[in-house]
Amino acid sequence: MNKHFTDSRYYLARAAEHARLGVTDALEGPTTRVRALLGRDDPDPEPSRLEGVLAEATALEHRAVVRTRGTVDSVQERLVAGRSSESDGDR
Repeated sequence: MNKHFTDSRYYLARAAEHARLGVTDALEGPTTRVRALLGRDDPDPEPSRLEGVLAEATALEHRAVVRTRGTVDSVQERLVAGRSSESDGDR
């Protein structure tokens, strides 16, 4: 019985998504005309594929730099801690 509810929820979600897409498509023309009459153009044009890839690459590079710096800091702290414990043992 649980499988039936799962299936129903899946198909209901698909139907809702298709309905949303249909309404968006049907209202695209009137929405464009109203925006033109009001003097408002599309405020946020969708980024091109190239811009999206560049943004992802930049974000990935930033994350790599942050992780690398964190790792280097951690290793330096361990080295300093190890050296101080060795010097305490030599005394």
